[in-house]
Amino acid sequence: MTKSDMNVLDYIIVCISEFAYQHEMHMRDAYIYLSRHKGIEFLKEFYDVEHTLSFDDVMDDLASICRKNGGTAK
Repeated sequence: MTKSDMNVLDYIIVCISEFAYQHEMHMRDAYIYLSRHKGIEFLKEFYDVEHTLSFDDVMDDLASICRKNGGTAK
């Protein structure tokens, strides 16, 4: 695994953790929710932009993407 791949993976893990915290979920449940509603896919695809934003903005983006894909995140 390249250093770049590790950076993306680390970032996604932190985002899952923050999403779980903000939505009072277990990290495993947050991962399942984000996977099911394309949040993880979004983070991978748009890492180059998203990692430059604040976590509040990223969490808003994730909630929006998940809602568009059938989720109920606020």
